[in-house]
Amino acid sequence: MTNNNDQLYITKVINGDTNAFAYLVDKYKDMVYSLAYKMTKNREEAEEISQDTFIKAFKNLNKFKGDSKFSTWLYRIVYHAALDSIKKNKNNNSTFEINEVTYNQIKSVEDILQGIERKERAKIMNECLLKLPEEERSIIWMFYYDELSLKEIIEVTKISEANVKVKLHRARKKLLTIVEKNVAPEFINHYGRK
Repeated sequence: MTNNNDQLYITKVINGDTNAFAYLVDKYKDMVYSLAYKMTKNREEAEEISQDTFIKAFKNLNKFKGDSKFSTWLYRIVYHAALDSIKKNKNNNSTFEINEVTYNQIKSVEDILQGIERKERAKIMNECLLKLPEEERSIIWMFYYDELSLKEIIEVTKISEANVKVKLHRARKKLLTIVEKNVAPEFINHYGRK
């Protein structure tokens, strides 16, 4: 199931060509850093997690069987490394209380966001995304930004399908509430009411 190009380099590394690992690092470094940063909200920590992820992947490359994509296997490593780091730094965790989000509120938020230019919208959505708890933020990120399938997310997180679906649903609702509370007032103040 793994990409043929990836498999070629994996085989080279396993056969002793350690320099071939640089191809895999270069190909996946942004993906690894991105997930680590989205989960920890800390650049230095994300860099450290990224380095640890590639070291662990290198040391365990012979355990990669190719049943899934290499990126999914690597994702699992960074995901769990980030969770471990978050547990160590528990005092930095923040949780967010949420009320029920109605369809009209969701529609209202969608209408507001359509009025914001793409670049500005991306910046605002990223800021709102960072306010989600780590696990939910990472699931949203994997599903929408990295476009992993539910099956791949289950494989990465080792969470049941039902649980992933529930967490994804809750994360979407929380994100919409965060957007509504943080974006709407900003947008209205900046663009004025019509």
